[in-house]
Amino acid sequence: MSLVFDKWELDEVKVEDMGLAKYICLDSILVPHTMGRHVKRQFAKSKVSIVERLINKVMRTERNSGKKNKAYKIVQEAFEIINRRTKENPVQILVKAVENTSPREETTRIKYGGIGYQVAVDISPQRRVDLSLGFITRGAMQAAFKNKKSIEECLANEIMLAAEYDTRSFAIQKKEEKERIARSAH
Repeated sequence: MSLVFDKWELDEVKVEDMGLAKYICLDSILVPHTMGRHVKRQFAKSKVSIVERLINKVMRTERNSGKKNKAYKIVQEAFEIINRRTKENPVQILVKAVENTSPREETTRIKYGGIGYQVAVDISPQRRVDLSLGFITRGAMQAAFKNKKSIEECLANEIMLAAEYDTRSFAIQKKEEKERIARSAH
């Protein structure tokens, strides 16, 4: 049995949203670094650990672009902060945050007769997880930009707020905005 960051077990983590259960991978891994093996197959990223996917999303920003080790340390420290504040498994809190911040509907543009319409569509579970992780990391990056708080603190704070479904969370605001726009397009 391997632990995430040699501290937290994945066996006790539960995914409550059945739609996302297949797409949030909780397999035990020693080091969350698959070296891009999943890139060439269509749905292979659903087999990548949710922790590694978070690390990859942190790595996508301008300042951390391509710096996997730096992103790894950011997520590791954020998990430490979450564990210190909540005394719970931070991976479970991350999964709860992903479930809470994944939008169910969005709009797409359909052109019919030369006129473009916004139409509400359901989002696939894979995209829901991707959007959710993107919202969480973008919120943390924006909170840390030109601020005294470190990115680790901001990421931990964003994950905890999202797990509690607090509207102060950037990710929750973005989710509700997407769903509100989709409702208005009906």
